[in-house]
Amino acid sequence: MSAGASGIAFMLGACVGSFLNVCILRWPANASVVRPRSSCPRCSHGLAWYDNIPVLSWFVLRARCRNCREPIAALYPIVEALTGLIWVLALWYAGPSFMALRLAVFATILLGVAITDFRDYVIPDGFTVTGLLFLGVASVIGAWTGSEFPFADPVDALFGACVGAGAITIVGWLGEVALKKEAMGFGDSTLMAMAGAALGPGRALLTVLIAAILGAVIFVGVVIPIGWWRARARGVPFETPLVPFGVFLAPAAVLALIWGDAVLGWYIGRLTG
Repeated sequence: MSAGASGIAFMLGACVGSFLNVCILRWPANASVVRPRSSCPRCSHGLAWYDNIPVLSWFVLRARCRNCREPIAALYPIVEALTGLIWVLALWYAGPSFMALRLAVFATILLGVAITDFRDYVIPDGFTVTGLLFLGVASVIGAWTGSEFPFADPVDALFGACVGAGAITIVGWLGEVALKKEAMGFGDSTLMAMAGAALGPGRALLTVLIAAILGAVIFVGVVIPIGWWRARARGVPFETPLVPFGVFLAPAAVLALIWGDAVLGWYIGRLTG
């Protein structure tokens, strides 16, 4: 893959990431991602095109609004750069193809889901419904052109969506019993329906397993100790914090997409001897 192709992929991905920032900030507030145009969140001053160039403008402006001089969050260039990297990796993995586009869009949506769930404890339907529609159409095109792998074929996509949503609903119910409060939101179910449509039933279950392991390790090893220490320092009772499970489901879905078949094949081989 040439440096020129990588550069084009990064710039295209960064532009998509710029729009992803809009979705991350507006969808949780049920606001339109089309109007009004981008503006400073502090002074509401509309951004000129040269102040809205992905990644670059943040550095040129020295992370401050041109109008009010208030700081601009580093989230903006980070999301743009990560999305650009995703598109480069997709091109590297699949070459200049429709498959690369499927990979890039799928991973971009998952990035938006993870960040939104981490910030706002919500997974907007805008991400999951858009993903389901895109993956459904892409599945048919992939079957027609013979370029399905590593995505599920249309039949497996349908079963995968049902299995994914069902599995995470069961996990949420078990978590609610254990924690004595709501453990999963409806957004987690729609997220796994979308992921299952990409992965098929087997890898959808693997996604839930990977996410559960990641979540348990980080929750028990990091979140609870930090929360307990902060509560003790403030002299207040410790309360079990909420877990934005979409933060773990998103990377788990990518891992299952790329390496899931190998993991399942190894596991089945071990079982059958």
